Amino acid sequence: MRVALALAFVFFFTGGVHELRKTSAAPDFSCSDGTALTKEISEADIAIEIAAGATGSDIAAQLFEKGVVKSARAFFGVAVGDSRAAKIAPGSHIISPELCAKDALEQLLDSKRIAGLINIVEGEWNSEVFEDMVKAGYTRSDVKDALAQLKLPRGFKSLEGLLFPAQYSFAKGTPAIAAIATMVERAKTEMKGAGILETNGKFSAQELLTIASIIQAEGGLQDFTKVSRVIFNRLEKGMPLQMDSTVHFAQKLRGNIFLSTKSTLLNSPYNTYRKYGLPPGPIGNPGKQALLAAVNPEPGDWIYFITVAPNDTRFTSSFEDFGVWKVEYKKNLRAGLFESKE
Repeated sequence: MRVALALAFVFFFTGGVHELRKTSAAPDFSCSDGTALTKEISEADIAIEIAAGATGSDIAAQLFEKGVVKSARAFFGVAVGDSRAAKIAPGSHIISPELCAKDALEQLLDSKRIAGLINIVEGEWNSEVFEDMVKAGYTRSDVKDALAQLKLPRGFKSLEGLLFPAQYSFAKGTPAIAAIATMVERAKTEMKGAGILETNGKFSAQELLTIASIIQAEGGLQDFTKVSRVIFNRLEKGMPLQMDSTVHFAQKLRGNIFLSTKSTLLNSPYNTYRKYGLPPGPIGNPGKQALLAAVNPEPGDWIYFITVAPNDTRFTSSFEDFGVWKVEYKKNLRAGLFESKE
């Protein structure tokens, strides 16, 4: 999903119909046969800076001045008639020259043509998000200073988990503190919608967000609600969670499905093999479905689950079943079933 500020088109009722009639005959370049939409970015392309709150006429004028469209009126007419124009994101867009108004709009809506786009994937760690911000043009000192200034939402002790996964594009010159605050506000909105902030007293919002982050790291989308139930069942029984993902977070390791015995002995509050209860905070930034699963676990008595093979995750309340499946998992691991095919 793209996080974008909606365009406010300048269109007055007095003379509005007259303006639309004029745009229908406005000078325009010939449209491509679709090649403009698949064309690779080249040195001949032009940077168009879309400011936050820019109007349709602002954008049209800039496109005309930079030689992208043949007339501002042509683009304005297309934008007014296409509701997708409200999704144009602020920021720097790399656009081909001499496009028809329709193709210009398509390129403005293409996220691949947004310079400095920050794409936070579900489950990403904050440390990884900050690297994304550096790649998008922020300096490390920008990010460090922003973190020093940022105030956490009430009830949260850590920023981890509060940078909501989405595509973000910010206008040139947007301070790092404003960019991070936008991500946090989005997280607050999503948590409220999922019911995370409406705690029943048993679990705090911070704890539910932590559970959601574990769900995001441990399960495939189809298994989120079952993983959620396993977590709650283990907590209720006073069992250690024994989640590999919490140890991987502490070690800052990605891409290794196998957790060694040595790793389970790691001295860390995030090691849920040694420590009972939840870790002290989230282990990544969960998406919407993981948030929903944290407050809506599927009914069941499961306390074990294991991914035996890719796309084959099994749940049980029986330690005997779990033991048999673990042998099968190790056999498949040795056979290379979990190795990337890329």
